[in-house]
Amino acid sequence: MSKVILVTGASSGIGLASATALHNAGHTVYGTTRNIDKVKNALPFKLIQLDVTSDESAESAVAEVIKAEGKIDMLVNNAGNGIAGPAYAMPVDKAKQQFEVNFFGVVRMCSKVIPEMLKRNSGTVVNISSLGGLFGLPYQSMYSASKYAIEGYSESMRMELLKTGVKVVTINPGDFKSDFSSNREKILFTVDNAQLNMQYNAAVAGMEKDEAAGANPQAIGKQLVKIAATSSPKHQYLVGAIGQTIAVTLKKMLPGGLFEKLMADHYGIK
Repeated sequence: MSKVILVTGASSGIGLASATALHNAGHTVYGTTRNIDKVKNALPFKLIQLDVTSDESAESAVAEVIKAEGKIDMLVNNAGNGIAGPAYAMPVDKAKQQFEVNFFGVVRMCSKVIPEMLKRNSGTVVNISSLGGLFGLPYQSMYSASKYAIEGYSESMRMELLKTGVKVVTINPGDFKSDFSSNREKILFTVDNAQLNMQYNAAVAGMEKDEAAGANPQAIGKQLVKIAATSSPKHQYLVGAIGQTIAVTLKKMLPGGLFEKLMADHYGIK
């Protein structure tokens, strides 16, 4: 059955692949972007303007979809960004900036869409988290923290909505090819410590190398098509290379110190 689906951050990367896959599966898809004027190529789905950091923008975008379609069956909270920097010297304003998009943007959209779903006792919310929301990533502490927050928020909300017919799902992607790397903001290293500065640069280079070799984001689009087609989605979906998703299992199995050493070694922290 065709559904009305709203996908945030749909002008590129995972959001574009997701919205396109859902459209090709026969759904009525509304994708969002902060600046429609910057979208150069025509997209197969409907594109509307939305800044997830603005209450007014969120309310306007949701109202536009409901006015046109009468409902929103599925919300995909994909919009997000990344800020890299040392956790021990992270400017608080940058930490707030990371949470405003990655976490409060999700809260804002859910608060606008779910009340409409509750009127029909039906709907699915898919929050795009990250493997970095299940284990910490060095020099991406605020990114990981914002994704950890999505995990707790989604779990709590799932229990609150248990008997309502509204489902809450998280997808935890690994590294996928997108413009995420080029859009990542890198905080200047301000600590007078050459060794730590070297490790910071090595870690950022390592994460960008992994992202450049990442999988095609169409894999997440395919997963979303499956979620849209079921009335009983799982609570969580890990999507990515087995070499990355297995880290979730390793964290559960290995002593904490050993797991963190393996992660540190991967990112060039000796």
